Formats: sequence, structure tokens, C-alpha cells
Amino acid sequence: MDYITNTMGNLLQQTAFLNLTIGNLAMIGVACFFLFLAIKKGFEPLLLVPIAFGMLLVNIYPEIMAKPYTDAMGIEHAGGLLHYFFILDEWSILPSLIFMGVGAMTDFGPLIANPKSFLLGAAAQFGIYTAYFIAIFMGFNDKAAAAISIIGGADGPTSIFLAGKLGQTGLMGPIAVAAYSYMALVPIIQPPIMKLFTTEEERKIKMEQLRPVSKLERILFPIIVTIVVCLILPTTAPLVGMLMLGNLFKESGVVGQLAETASNAMMYIVVILLGTSVGATTSAEAFLNLDTIKIVLLGLIAFAVGTAAGVLFGKLMCKATGGKVNPLIGSAGVSAVPMAARVSQKVGAEADPTNFLLMHAMGPNVAGVIGTAVAAGTFMAIFGVK
Repeated sequence: MDYITNTMGNLLQQTAFLNLTIGNLAMIGVACFFLFLAIKKGFEPLLLVPIAFGMLLVNIYPEIMAKPYTDAMGIEHAGGLLHYFFILDEWSILPSLIFMGVGAMTDFGPLIANPKSFLLGAAAQFGIYTAYFIAIFMGFNDKAAAAISIIGGADGPTSIFLAGKLGQTGLMGPIAVAAYSYMALVPIIQPPIMKLFTTEEERKIKMEQLRPVSKLERILFPIIVTIVVCLILPTTAPLVGMLMLGNLFKESGVVGQLAETASNAMMYIVVILLGTSVGATTSAEAFLNLDTIKIVLLGLIAFAVGTAAGVLFGKLMCKATGGKVNPLIGSAGVSAVPMAARVSQKVGAEADPTNFLLMHAMGPNVAGVIGTAVAAGTFMAIFGVK
């Protein structure tokens, strides 16, 4: 009888029930909510499903993120599974590979056909610098403020990359979750801001068809951008370099296997590793605190200001061109590719069902990806980080 009692007691001790806290239960609830948004509502499921599941796992079994250690007997113990995934985030490997996949999947033609789109992509980065100064005012140090502010670009990989480079791994979980959450919520957050700063007439503006882009232009573009940007800001090479390499795979036409691998198999493997490891940084102890609330709020401010700045600059371009630019495409200057461009198309089609803005919006959208990487490189240069 004692044997049975002891065995049952040991089994009970090994369950997670006795170790769950109110915070763990709250985070499990958040994870389930994210899964609902991803599966039922279709909000960026490729991102939210692995993130939410990583969140679920770490709040049930914290040891899955445990670091390796040596006990008092000198015996070495391995770390948890997701700890090793997370190391790839800290070393900037996974964010850089994500950029390669994005480059291999993305058509840079609209940006090449309309170089003025670079200005809209640059304008949308205003939210990043606004959030940077607000974060300092709220009590974060300068490096933490920089890492948090990149959320305004709605670019999860860049947020993770910069947080790692600036030594802000303690904030990486909340920063990454906020960035990916706002990427998923682009269709909800952006339309009210876009409609607030534009008139019905402006939203109905139809833009001229973009000129055809030659194969030579498509091949030269990633090479030239890499040379120019990396000469000015060498610290952007891991992101901009991989983005352009992926695009060169796509456009060169001679390495179809590499383009296919980068945009499919490799991309999805990296998303699984990055998503689950980022989600696993959101244990109740690390996530449920005042700093996390501040980060989520600052991310929303940065994203909203970036969207508004892009639209307002679009209005300026509309005036300067005599009404040839629909200001809605300015909102796509954040780097949530291609979701932000689709939102520009959706809002424009609501004003006029015959309006087709998607390809025009892809120009600022791609420019936003480059712009956010440049913003990250600028912060790294300011702080002397290589």
C-alpha cells in the first residue's frame, strides 16, 4: 500500500498542476486567444500558430527553455529544446534567414518601376524614431528604447535582430510578440488611421499602370542596393544582404532550386523555429510585468504613427503630382509584407470597387522592409555595435 501511495504521490508531483501559477494560467489563456485569432480569424497563422504554441508550452513546462547547467556533482545537464532554438535568434541567424526567404518571395518590380516609393517607405519609419524618444521618456535606457521602437516597422525579424545585437535579450520576448502581433493585426489597426487622414475623394484616386520592368533592372537592383546600403551602413549586411540575395536568387533565373528552397522549405522551417522560440520567451515571470505593458503600448504608438506618417506623406505626394498618387499606398510603408499592401488595396476598393492599388502599394511596402533594416543599422551605428 505504501508503494502505491508513494508512486501516486510521485506521479502527482511530476504533473504540471501543482506548479501552475495564476500568471501561467493567464498566459495559457493568451496563447489560446492567439490560436483563436490565427485559426478562426486567419490573422497571420504562419506567425501566430507557432508563437502561441511556444507560449503555451513554456507556461506548462518551463524547463523547455532551461539553459544548460552543471550540478553540484559536476554532472552536465542539457538545456531545454526551445532554448537551443532561441540561441539561433540571439545569434541573428533566424532573422537573417527569414529576410532571405522574404527576398526570394517578393517582387521588387513595383519599387523599381516607381522609385518615389522609397520616400513613402522612409516616411513610415517616422514612427520608429517617435517611439524611441517616448520610450526614453518612459524610463527605458537608450538601447532598450531603440530595440522597442523597431516594433513600429511591423517587422518581427528586425525587432529580434536589433534586440539581440543591442544586448536586450531580456526584452526580446515582449518585443517580438508585440511586433508579430501588430503584423497580424494590420488589417484591424491600419484602416481607421488611413480613413482618418484621407478624404473619400482621395481614396478613390486611380493610379496609372506601372511601367514594365526589364530583367536587367531586376537583376541589377539587389546588387546595387546591397552595395550602396552596406557601404553606408555595413551593420545592415545580415538583413539587407540576405534580403537582396534571396531576391537575386529569384530574379537571376539561373538558380531556381535555390529560390524555391529559400522561399518555401527553408522559410517554413525557419518560421517554425523562430516562432516557437519567440513564443517560449513569454513565461509568466518574464512577460507579466509593467515593462511588457509599456512595450506593447509603445509598439502600438510606433505602428500607428508610422502608418499615419506614410499616409500624410502620400497626401503630400498627391498634391505635388496633381492628384496622381493615392495617399492610401503610403500606409504600406511599414514592412509587413504583403499584408500592408493588401490593406491599402482593400481600403481603396471600399471607396471604389474598380480601384486597384495592390501593385502600387507593394513599392512602399518593399521600401519599408529596407527602411526598417536601415533604421536598425542606424541605431547599431549610433551605439557602436557591429
